[in-house]
Amino acid sequence: MLSHMLKAKLHMAKVTQAELWYDGSCAIDANLVALAGMREFEQIDIYNVSNGERFHTYIILAEPGSGTISMNGAAARKVAVGDRVIIATYGHFNEGELVNHKPKLVYLNEDNTVNRTSNTIPMQVA
Repeated sequence: MLSHMLKAKLHMAKVTQAELWYDGSCAIDANLVALAGMREFEQIDIYNVSNGERFHTYIILAEPGSGTISMNGAAARKVAVGDRVIIATYGHFNEGELVNHKPKLVYLNEDNTVNRTSNTIPMQVA
C-alpha cells in the first residue's frame, strides 16, 4: 500500500508577480526549488493564506536568487501580488519508505529569503 504524504513545502512565500497571459504555472526561484527538493514541472498545491484560495498548478523555474514567486495563467486570478502562500508537494511512499520519511520544510521571510529549514512540525497544543 502507498500513502500520499507531504514531500516538501515553501511556507509563507510572498507572491511577487501575477502574469495572466503567460503559460499556466508557478515560477519559483530555482534556488528555493532545489532547497526544498522540488522539481521543475512537478505538480504543486498552493494555499493562499491571504484570501483562502486553494489550487493546483506546476513548477517552472525562475532566476536563481531572485526571490520570484509568480503565479501565471489562470493561477494569476487566484492571488494578488503581496499575498502570502504555502506551496506544497506530495508523494506516494510505501511502508518501508515511510519509516525514514521526513518532509523538507522551507520557511521564508517576507522577501522570500530563507528564514529556516526543518523536517518536522511541532505538535499543536490546545
